[in-house]
Amino acid sequence: QHAHSRDTSSGVTIPRCEDLVVRQLGEPCIPSPLGGVFIPRDARVAAPTSPDEILKCLESGPIPAFVASGRRASLIMSPPETTIGVVTCGGLCPGLNDVIRAVTRVALRRYGVRRVLGFRYGFAGIPIANGHEPLDLTLERVATVHREAGSILGVSRGKQDIEALVDGLVEYGISTLIAIGGDGTLRAVHAICQEIEKRGLVIPVIAVPKTIDNDISWVQRSFGLDTAVAVARDALDVASNEARAAWDGVGLVRLMGRESGFITAMATLASGVVDFCLIPEVPFTIEGKGGLLDAIERRLRERRACVIAVAEGAGHDLLGTASIDASGNPVPHDIGTHLRDTIVTELRGRGIPVNIKYIDPSYMVRGTRATASDSVFCTTLGQQAVHAALGGYTDCVIGHWSQHFTLVPTQLATATRQRVNPDSSLWRSVLAVTGQSLAAPTG
Repeated sequence: QHAHSRDTSSGVTIPRCEDLVVRQLGEPCIPSPLGGVFIPRDARVAAPTSPDEILKCLESGPIPAFVASGRRASLIMSPPETTIGVVTCGGLCPGLNDVIRAVTRVALRRYGVRRVLGFRYGFAGIPIANGHEPLDLTLERVATVHREAGSILGVSRGKQDIEALVDGLVEYGISTLIAIGGDGTLRAVHAICQEIEKRGLVIPVIAVPKTIDNDISWVQRSFGLDTAVAVARDALDVASNEARAAWDGVGLVRLMGRESGFITAMATLASGVVDFCLIPEVPFTIEGKGGLLDAIERRLRERRACVIAVAEGAGHDLLGTASIDASGNPVPHDIGTHLRDTIVTELRGRGIPVNIKYIDPSYMVRGTRATASDSVFCTTLGQQAVHAALGGYTDCVIGHWSQHFTLVPTQLATATRQRVNPDSSLWRSVLAVTGQSLAAPTG
């Protein structure tokens, strides 16, 4: 196949047909115990999302399409002989317990699997040598966990020895593993699948996308985003109230998003109170003609109040990287405190008695209970993961594309990061709401 044209909605290249092939472990021949309608194995969801992109793809060959996720009529393993492992990795995220509950309930109640084991503290809980005894996930144990924030299994970051992980799966008698996590988790899933294949084992591994940053490629929505935007909107409302109550008041809210500004952009639209929305994808200057300081000064002279929403990765080209976290991700210098201190120093130096209120709701975003919308989404993701695993698919992530659930190969999902496209309708809407105009770096 040929590489196809550029997707104007996401800013990334449409994948080739062969990039969308999902591995299957053998020939499914065991009848599913589920009733009702099943998804044919040849069901597909088109990768291009607009009519013009579909036409361009047709000009150079078949339309690239994802394997559709769903209930299959034939399975690769017998449910009564199956033990499913579940693990939650990375940091906390709203909806983790909803996914755990959904996996457990559909596996035990609908499929009749033998057992569901929950590994404690991320991948660190799988190697037996680490001493973290897994949790037996029964229907009684998960009955009300969706009402709680956090994860009943705990989480952790950091790399684990892949051979030790597979050893643990074998020693615990795991028939299939469902890993809930972000970019780093998906990379680990691929490595685990490679080791499983190397040993000639049949253990499907399915990933459920967990990142409030919404930065996994070819997954239009990951769980936690809806909740994060709701909490961020509340913080922006508070910042606006504080700013409007003071003469030359500035409300500054720092939100999560190291490389992708979806939370900040969407919360800006949801709140309707933001004057300046700063995200990693759109460079800006702080000082100099047309920079942020000039724009804040102008806004204060016009309205006596100003609200700024800034993603943690915004201005990374100005501040650089502070450190590397346990998962190997670069951690930028704190743009929030830098802006807070700079605004106070520079504007007061210009004779403006700025009164700034700085709000950082990061952990409130991560450790809160999922919204109703996110809870519904998480429940479906968990169910889809079980369908895919028992159906014999492996080394893939449950995606959501064009309102359909899909199976995305982990290598494709981690090849690039999904980011806000500055030419997209989302960013144009942000500019229309804020009215901001900031100078970009030159040279």
